[in-house]
Amino acid sequence: MTLSTHDLIVSYRNDDRHALDGVSIAVSSGRTLAVVGPSGAGKTTLLRAIAGLQHLDGGDVVLDGRSIAGRSPQARRIALVFQDDALFANMTVQANLRFALRSQAPDADAYVAETAAALHIAALLARRPRELSGGERQRASMARALLSDPKALLMDEPLAHLDPSLRRSVRDEVIGVRERFPGPIVYVTHDHAEAMGVGDELAVLVNGRIEDAGDPQRVYDAPRTIGVARFLGERPMNLLPDSEQIVVGIRPEHVRLVAEGPLRGRIVRRESTGADAYVLVETPRGDLTVRVPAGLGLRANDVVALDLPPEFVRRFDRVSGIAVA
Repeated sequence: MTLSTHDLIVSYRNDDRHALDGVSIAVSSGRTLAVVGPSGAGKTTLLRAIAGLQHLDGGDVVLDGRSIAGRSPQARRIALVFQDDALFANMTVQANLRFALRSQAPDADAYVAETAAALHIAALLARRPRELSGGERQRASMARALLSDPKALLMDEPLAHLDPSLRRSVRDEVIGVRERFPGPIVYVTHDHAEAMGVGDELAVLVNGRIEDAGDPQRVYDAPRTIGVARFLGERPMNLLPDSEQIVVGIRPEHVRLVAEGPLRGRIVRRESTGADAYVLVETPRGDLTVRVPAGLGLRANDVVALDLPPEFVRRFDRVSGIAVA
């Protein structure tokens, strides 16, 4: 089974711009497509369009080989997990989960108990949402989505409102959902590390358009546009002018400190992140951010020599911003 969109267009009201401008994606059963992009890129609009909650000005949504663009949200058999848990506040967790079942069969409680146990909320079934932590509420939301027996699952930044200490554990639960749910999953986030950790495939959405898509590591290592190069990464890709037509890019972790080299510069700033540190080096070709071991002992005003290994250098057309061979 495959979930796909074809040239989706969603227009802003009273505006010539598009929230989605010809967006085409595809994800097959057993796979998770992570869609990443900055705020306002159109990520939530994309999920709402797939789920049938957003009017389309053009394009199509296809599930299992059939167009579902004209169907109601209820008829699409697509579950959507929101940023906020959207649980019924007056119901217990068990009642919220049971409500999601399409049939109230005699073994409904067994299905609820099994799914709750898989998402580590079995001990919380008698509680109401206000008695749960943020992470517990999101686990309950994911359980409810699975119990609705969907053909496809959509997740809209489910970790966005969680404390950093909870994000890792709940992200592990999201990855665990993949093991229980056989259909296609589309997961959107603004966090590139989260997207790469969750997704089997990655799509980068910028200003309503997909700028790059494919294997997450390939998209990170060899972005197809300057926009993607700037967005992905704990620090953006370094971009330096190479000629009037070409800009070259290299990731901070790929720049090497060497004893001697043709490119020398002065450290103007250092920022420690724990095991590593980032230093900003001022060079004749422009400023370069370099990731180095935290214990290296580099300080502001130190002069260093740098090497840019050609196998890690990416070249872009300065005008179009598109990568060139």
